[in-house]
Amino acid sequence: MYQFTLKTQIKGFDTFLEFAQAESLQASDLILTNEFIYEPFIKPAGVPCHILFQEKYGAGEPNDQMIDAIHADIPDGIERIIAVGGGTVIDIAKVLTFGGTWKAEELFTGRTVPEKCRRLTVLPTTCGTGSEVTNVTICELKSLQTKKGLALDAMYADEAVLIPELVRTLPYKFFATSSIDAMIHAVESFLSPKAIALSSTFSEKAIEMIVSGYRYVITHGAAHWTDKAAEFLTASNFAGIAFGYAGCAAVHALSYPLGGKYHIPHGEANQLMFAAVIRRYREKQPDGRLNALEALLGRVLETAPDQALDALYALMEQILQRKPLSAYGITEDEFPQFADSVIEGQQRLLNNNYTELTREDMIGIYRACNVI
Repeated sequence: MYQFTLKTQIKGFDTFLEFAQAESLQASDLILTNEFIYEPFIKPAGVPCHILFQEKYGAGEPNDQMIDAIHADIPDGIERIIAVGGGTVIDIAKVLTFGGTWKAEELFTGRTVPEKCRRLTVLPTTCGTGSEVTNVTICELKSLQTKKGLALDAMYADEAVLIPELVRTLPYKFFATSSIDAMIHAVESFLSPKAIALSSTFSEKAIEMIVSGYRYVITHGAAHWTDKAAEFLTASNFAGIAFGYAGCAAVHALSYPLGGKYHIPHGEANQLMFAAVIRRYREKQPDGRLNALEALLGRVLETAPDQALDALYALMEQILQRKPLSAYGITEDEFPQFADSVIEGQQRLLNNNYTELTREDMIGIYRACNVI
């Protein structure tokens, strides 16, 4: 028995102005965004909403201190949070829908579960997180020096709004890291033991669209990725729907210590882990769902199935060149600590692995990521 439910209503507009006019934004709406998004897109629309700029509360990806500070600044009478931004803005906005008095560390360690008291509308400005259609949010817990994920049905957005205009201004590096994140969402959800035909359909389409887009970028040059902005945004959404049901797994789990301690951007950290995790899967369980992935990739990459994974790794390298872990200041003596922290704190993700990975497997994966 299974139940596939899409809890978020998905809408599309060409521009933010069209969205603002159609939605009749109110003073009871709070927009959480970044100033570099507000100035060209939101300000000209003249919306009456309250505005908070995420970067005023700290740089980088979400952390507990940042969330607590923004939560404290929400004006009275706010009935809806509108998140216009990338993964950081969206992840923070999800928890801002909760009412009452709480601290982020209590929330992400499961010591408190507040009730949702505000609606949530999400406008993604990157083509990677898929967070607009998932109930997952990620936070760095400063005192624990790691990231923790939280998955609660109350954190599903009420509306996801796809606007290609908001994506086209992304610098190439952010396009690369976010779209690679979407690719990994699609692959991990496809391989997940929780995958079903419905979720796999979204995984497959996302993989096809991203591969096609990457080949276009490589042929026409990095600056031309914006020609495919709408397709990358849609693919990210499809991948989000897929992993919202089937889950992500070891690639994400093993990347969290890299982001938590060394602040490596999320998509970049995932790419560092990706090939080594899939290769370890192949060593341990060569026959199974992985063969279906190889067949899919062989078709979209126009290569033999047994060469398709290597072709995918090479394609991703052309979009964003990987570096060894040592290039970030990471030393090999940290690998056992990383593995232990993953085993202790990321069972939610490890339960979705294609095949079981032991502590020694994880240490071996980190070692493989130190060699390019």
